[in-house]
Amino acid sequence: MTRVLRVDAFFDFICPWCLIGKRQLNRALTKLRASHPEIELELVWHGVQLLPHLPAQGVPFVEFYQKRLGSAEAVRARQAQVRQAAAAVGLSIDFSSIKTMPNTADAHRLFECATELGSVAQRDALLEQLFAAYFHRGKDLADSATLLAIAESCGYPRAALADCLLGAHCPFDDDGMGARGVPYFIFNRRQVVSGAQPAEVLLQAMHQALAQDVTGSQSA
Repeated sequence: MTRVLRVDAFFDFICPWCLIGKRQLNRALTKLRASHPEIELELVWHGVQLLPHLPAQGVPFVEFYQKRLGSAEAVRARQAQVRQAAAAVGLSIDFSSIKTMPNTADAHRLFECATELGSVAQRDALLEQLFAAYFHRGKDLADSATLLAIAESCGYPRAALADCLLGAHCPFDDDGMGARGVPYFIFNRRQVVSGAQPAEVLLQAMHQALAQDVTGSQSA
């Protein structure tokens, strides 16, 4: 009987901790594959919009964070904390290049449609490129042309994804899993890890979820 590990990962594109958490998840999955190559992995990404009430065109990034944190000094301290955490996992975040805090509804619509249209490899590349566009190059993820160009660079048909950005379709599923913040990870619907935790913490949760599945099947 094939053992399966399902990972439900909840994220938003504007959350730097989600980018860091994604890198930690990749490290944990690499370690799991190396030690248990027989396990089949199923990774499902769920969009969570942290700031759904932002205007469609977004708001100025610096002004948003100064208002949210209270002062320019507080913003600098927070950004330094994030950059340090990112550097620890081999990431570089360029806050100085970010001009807009975007409304990410369209970015999530695009990603949801792309997940249905393309391969897993394309999906993973698109997710990586959307994060990189924002945190490395300061691209506006509320801009349709920017989103479509990124998707096209990952091999997606531009016309098909352009249709996904039309209308008011809500890309956020209500599956009862209870995610309230991001990043948030659920392993086999049993073990939960909240926040950008180290790869070792995620790996431990994976092993616990797999062990619980074995115990449950033996007692059934």
